[in-house]
Amino acid sequence: MADGKTFNRWLVVVGALLIQVSLGAVYIYSVFKPGLSATFPSWSATDLALPSQLILAFFALGVIVAGRIQDKIGPKIVAMVGGVMLGVGLIIASFAKDLTMFTLAFSVIGGIGIGTAYVCPIATCVKWFPDKRGMITGLAVAGFGAGALVFTPIAKAFIAASGIMPTFMYLGIIFLVAVVLGAQLMVVPPAGYKPAGWTPPAPAPGAASSAGADFTTGEMLKTPQFYFLWLSYFCGCTAGLMIIMNITNMWQAPSMIEMAKAMPTISKDAFKTIADQGALAVMIVAILNAAGRLVWGLVSDKIGRKNTLYILFAFAGAIMLVLKMFTSFPLFLFGVCCIGFCFGGFLGLYPAVTADYFGTKNVGGNYGFMFAAFGAGGLFGPWLAPKLMTIVGKIPYEAMDKGTMVVKQFSAGDYSTSFIISGVMCLASIGVIWMLKPPQKA
Repeated sequence: MADGKTFNRWLVVVGALLIQVSLGAVYIYSVFKPGLSATFPSWSATDLALPSQLILAFFALGVIVAGRIQDKIGPKIVAMVGGVMLGVGLIIASFAKDLTMFTLAFSVIGGIGIGTAYVCPIATCVKWFPDKRGMITGLAVAGFGAGALVFTPIAKAFIAASGIMPTFMYLGIIFLVAVVLGAQLMVVPPAGYKPAGWTPPAPAPGAASSAGADFTTGEMLKTPQFYFLWLSYFCGCTAGLMIIMNITNMWQAPSMIEMAKAMPTISKDAFKTIADQGALAVMIVAILNAAGRLVWGLVSDKIGRKNTLYILFAFAGAIMLVLKMFTSFPLFLFGVCCIGFCFGGFLGLYPAVTADYFGTKNVGGNYGFMFAAFGAGGLFGPWLAPKLMTIVGKIPYEAMDKGTMVVKQFSAGDYSTSFIISGVMCLASIGVIWMLKPPQKA
């Protein structure tokens, strides 16, 4: 256990960022898709998408399990185990010969490893920074959102130089080393630690006297506040992950429809421009996703967590309801960046909200169960969009196939129904948050 007077608490933040940037590479799966498709031509589009869906679910499962364990034995060992699992999972995936082996290694072992390591920096930083809880949880998870920016060019360089399967081995080694190194800085403060010169604020008049008391996970699960918070978190994650996991297709559909009005068969160069715009949108949304985690955490420290959540859900809900109208690229980019910015806010705020309502002693285990909302949203949101999509046109476009120019058909879809459902879910969450009051502890 660290001595709060001699240990520099900002070293924990350094370790947290080193871990989270490595774990955040989970968002670069789209970089692997072309190489995997070429290596395994028998995989269907559904097969190709399966590992990216399952890794989010096992990510959430890892957070639930590891959160409770790290509360008992400390974050250092747990984070190291997570880093080893992630690295080993990707190394095994590099030898995969079929979808089953690849999914077990990449999604199951790797996903649980990500969740195992992910919860440790959050739980540790919350304990060291009671005076800056919103800002520090935002900063702790901002690295996760930035992981795509750091490792997208690295992964592309590895693929270009060595091919897709060796790339998984190289990345696995990098992630294993980086996470294990960052774990060495996951040190918990002494019991009752308070930063020098900081006095805990007095409860607001009329506030529950038990607000901020330490609830065990079992006690938390008996409160209605947990389920209301979980539901609102699920709604925010559904909207964010629906967009993030489908940005390219959501842009290509309206742009292809518009271009087809003047060009009956979309030229190869025109189609490449559309595809490049979709890739650019993915990168910019990743930046806003990372920035939102820090910015909204800072805002919540100033105006309060509930007020910040009101703004986030109102903004995200309004954008989702009008997103279908954003058919030009600048407007579309504005819309998806707004959703990414809000989604980052949800990821940054809910660890702090969990600590506010249920205390910091068991925050690892408690947030693990709260984070299950992310896993559920990760399954529901990306599934909802293609499920409710309606094909509005088959548009011919030129493409190169084994050195020969061919004409293919692009199925342009309308995603407006899923946008509306998600937008209404976000707006309804405002009422859910409004009803919340701090839980009473016997």
